[in-house]
Amino acid sequence: MSKKLDATPEGLSPTPTESVVLPVNWQLDQIVDQLRAVRAEWRTSTGRARELGGRELPSRQAIAEVIQALSGALFPMRLGPNELRAESEDFYVGHTLDLALNSLLTQVKLELRYAARSRGEEAQDVDNQGIRIVREFASQLPALRRALDQDVIAAFNGDPAARTVDEVLLCYPGIIAVIHHRIAHHFYKANLTLLARIIAELAHSSTGIDIHPGARIGASFFIDHGTGVVIGETAIIGDRVRIYQAVTLGAKRFTVDESGLLHKGQPRHPIVEDDVVIYAGATILGRITIGQGSTIGGNVWLTRSVAAGSNITQATAQQADGAGGVTG
Repeated sequence: MSKKLDATPEGLSPTPTESVVLPVNWQLDQIVDQLRAVRAEWRTSTGRARELGGRELPSRQAIAEVIQALSGALFPMRLGPNELRAESEDFYVGHTLDLALNSLLTQVKLELRYAARSRGEEAQDVDNQGIRIVREFASQLPALRRALDQDVIAAFNGDPAARTVDEVLLCYPGIIAVIHHRIAHHFYKANLTLLARIIAELAHSSTGIDIHPGARIGASFFIDHGTGVVIGETAIIGDRVRIYQAVTLGAKRFTVDESGLLHKGQPRHPIVEDDVVIYAGATILGRITIGQGSTIGGNVWLTRSVAAGSNITQATAQQADGAGGVTG
């Protein structure tokens, strides 16, 4: 039992009193029962009231570990383990890919089963389908490495503060986001949209750069600084494009069906052609085209297409475009 002393007048001895310590009892049985009831209610309301068995959805933690391993296999001497030596590089790459691809296969099969259940179908030939998807992804890793090399070189050439390409790869959040995106986009095209979105959101959480895995991004792409960048699902970005922090490539409006539900997947984000530069804080909305070689100034709000070679500032944008929009 703990003790405490009451305040007493000077010169008098304090009188000890006992404090009561509450018993540690979280009433877990009751809370667990209530949480089970809430889960059952939600599953019933969403048509999923059944015995789930094992894990139903891909694991964010497992996917994060796969992406970390893939990054190390792609760039072993820079993103691999610090004790790695050049003479064991190939062994490390092979061993790491074997572990990562097998773990990835588990996550792919989970989404394939989940997608089938969501459609009210029985999962058919999930094992072989998953193997084909992961095998195809593995075969694209050399091309992915070449594409990422171009992105790294574009960042080095586009930033006077960059001293080496190694600094770019190790330090730049834009490169982290692009590594995640180029992996995520592969799985988006394979209709593994949940897996792709988890990969994209891992980068979003760590960098503040939000690239939807559906966005199509060309070669030599550079995001400088990056915080607050948003690139929507149906955006198309050409080669050698450079954008800065707080740029949004968003939707101007969303169409709905007769019941008021949003139409999904319709083209609603900008097309940015080759060799475009978009400076910090620019907001570009809707299915418009930014012509090749154009420069979009800082804090511009743009909802109209611009011709190739345009130089758009706040003043020119306000003169030509008074329409507003919403991002998304």
